[in-house]
Amino acid sequence: MNAGTPAMPLREAACAVAAELARAGHEAYFAGGCVRDRLLGRPVKDYDIATSARPDEVKAVYPKARGVGEAFGVMLVRHGGHTFEVATFREDGPYHDGRRPSEVSYSTAERDAERRDFTVNGLFEVPATGETIDFVDGGADIAARLIRAIGDPHERIREDRLRMLRAARFAARLGFEIERTTFGAILAHAGELASVSAERVGEELREMLAHPNRARAADLVESLALDGAVFGERGLRAGRRLDNLGSAVPTGGWATALAAWWLDRAGGEPDEAVRANAAAALRRRLVLSNEETDAFRHALEIREVLLEAFDRLGVAARARVIARAGFDAAVALIAAEDADRGQALAAAADRELPARALPQPLLDGAALIAAGCRPGPSFKGWIDLAMDAQLEGRVTSTEEALALVRPTLHGDAEKRG
Repeated sequence: MNAGTPAMPLREAACAVAAELARAGHEAYFAGGCVRDRLLGRPVKDYDIATSARPDEVKAVYPKARGVGEAFGVMLVRHGGHTFEVATFREDGPYHDGRRPSEVSYSTAERDAERRDFTVNGLFEVPATGETIDFVDGGADIAARLIRAIGDPHERIREDRLRMLRAARFAARLGFEIERTTFGAILAHAGELASVSAERVGEELREMLAHPNRARAADLVESLALDGAVFGERGLRAGRRLDNLGSAVPTGGWATALAAWWLDRAGGEPDEAVRANAAAALRRRLVLSNEETDAFRHALEIREVLLEAFDRLGVAARARVIARAGFDAAVALIAAEDADRGQALAAAADRELPARALPQPLLDGAALIAAGCRPGPSFKGWIDLAMDAQLEGRVTSTEEALALVRPTLHGDAEKRG
């Protein structure tokens, strides 16, 4: 497709890819989540295509197709401005690492469905007609709103232990329950989630907590005893609800939701050392980026300031708090506990510093040097002093700011002289 040419509608492009494979003599179906979501009346964001064509046969139809997992029969096909994952029907050999099969063999559509995780993800659809092909009774489980492992749930979990978290995520996102036998199998294997790589656990948590149904997902994680692998210890379930996580607006991204969940589990008002230890532990357990770790830590730190000291601070000090990264996230955490308090804090910030950033300083290093000052450790103090006065409206120009700090400038010069 040429630059500037509008992309085809997503489904139309996916149907075209499947039709081209069918014209070459291959079976080609839509597979997995796109079929599930269509049956649920939910928006379909991408289409995966399962086919009898092997990678070299896919490439014969689409010479520019790229292999992204050719050992597993997976190719990427670009068409109509969209990229589709085209995977050969396969069955998996033994799993030795709790993540991926040691070998795969190309197979039939039925065997391909049987090796998938949950029945709701094991459906196929004939693109041209919309007919559903259901080898695993996934349609019945969609109607019953159940997440059920395909076949033996213990075996599915042993193959890939991350499926335990995925069950919680799918159930929460779709508003389903986890089928009783599958639920029991997850409880039986919950401790084994600790053997899954931190990166993979972290990615699942990101998807869970970025979704509006994050509180339901977290509740399932705890009910399934999977929280020990996430936080390093089990939570105390008796009589406790995830009120913060359930109410907090995810301002600042999923790390704010993680902070809300952590607060629900911590109880009381954790001190600075406890918060710092939590940030370090979660960084390691979920492989948080520097930005994510800072977002988690700052939201909790600023929340503490807002609860304990904000009302007593002067104009400049309040503005500096409002300008800190994580202020709005901290307000969201407080609003989850006390809506009126959160609303009052947000209104104060809108009134006092609506941009959530300090204004351009009237006095900076260049102005100090131009005034004859030698750069040194005192610069920051002078600039901060002038900024406080600027925030309080006591100075409105660089000349006034210099006049304010000039006595301090001379005193520092005399000391260095």
